[in-house]
This record gives sequence, structure tokens and C-alpha cells, in this order.
Amino acid sequence: MRLYEIPELHFASSSAIYGDLGEREIHEDIGPLQPISNYGAMKLASEAQIRAAVEAFLPRADIFRFPNVIGVPATHGVIFDFIRKLKANPGRLDVLGDGTQQKAYLHVDDLVDAMLHISRFEGRYKVFNIGPQDEGITVRTIAQTVCNRMSPDAQIVFGQGNRGWVGDVPRFRYSTQRLTDSGWRPSLDSAQAVVRAVDEIVREELKN
Repeated sequence: MRLYEIPELHFASSSAIYGDLGEREIHEDIGPLQPISNYGAMKLASEAQIRAAVEAFLPRADIFRFPNVIGVPATHGVIFDFIRKLKANPGRLDVLGDGTQQKAYLHVDDLVDAMLHISRFEGRYKVFNIGPQDEGITVRTIAQTVCNRMSPDAQIVFGQGNRGWVGDVPRFRYSTQRLTDSGWRPSLDSAQAVVRAVDEIVREELKN
């Protein structure tokens, strides 16, 4: 970017940089940042490199800290995983963890709208949490939503503990107050975004 005089960077970061802060409300200035997944660690390292570049030569950088983003085209994630499992076995859905994991979900259309909104503001270095204004929904609710849409008679089988995998953060309170104060609102809350995404991904998967 220095060599080719690229004037600005808009970076897709992640709420995973914060790590597991339990019930603490996670705002952009909280610290220390202690990610518990390799994904979160690499995103945090990228943010540090970008901040240093802004100090040295980069005229502008926007840091977008994403929540769980859903919609199409989908290649991974809890909804995609559940749909693929039911496609393979319509009678049973195995869930990693006990289903109590609770997170905020944002539809990709709202995500793009939020990024465009932020990019209109002046400022050399801006950091924004992007997400809905609610506290999210549980994996148990998502599993039931997928089953209702795709295979209503399927048995849902939950695992043990409140973590689905190593590095999973079971629950967090994600503050989007900075974004809300700037005048942006999502068109869908977490539950609405999940229902829409489930329908979209099911339709895409059934084409194949």
C-alpha cells in the first residue's frame, strides 16, 4: 500500500479479538484484548499492523469488527452446518455443545449497509463494532428454526458443555452504541436475521 500509494483501507475484523469476557459489555475501547482462538488472534494482529501503518504512512483506515454474519452465499457457520447435516440425515441433527451458546447475528445485507454508512465519515482511523442492538439468540433456537424449515420431525441431539469447539466464546454482550449513535440501525434483529438466512441457505442448498 505504501509502494502503490493506496489511500485507504477498510478492514473486516471480528468480535473474536475480544476473547471471552463473560457478561461484560464489549465496547470498542475495552481492554486488554485477549482472543482465545487463532482466528481472533490473527485478526487482532492485523489490526495492530494497520494501526501502525496509519501512524507511518496510510492516510485512512476503517476497522469493522463483525459479529456473526449470516446470509448467502454461505460457506460455513452454524446455520450452514445444521442444514448440511439435515440434508445428509433428515431424521437427526447433532449439535456441538448444549445449545445454550448465545450470540448476536447480523444479516449480510445489513452488514454491507453499515460499512457503507461508516465509510462516509471523515477520520483517519475509525473502529466500529457492527451488529444488531439485541443480545442475540441461542444455538438451541437456531437448531429448532432450521429443523422447522427443513425437517420438522428431526430429533435434535445436544452435546455437553456450553462450548462448541476450542476457542468458542459461549456468550458475550456486544455493544454497538457507537454505531447506533452515528445514526445507523439494522433492518433485522438477530432472530429475524436467522429466520431469513435459514430460508435463503435452505433454498440455495436444495438447488444442488
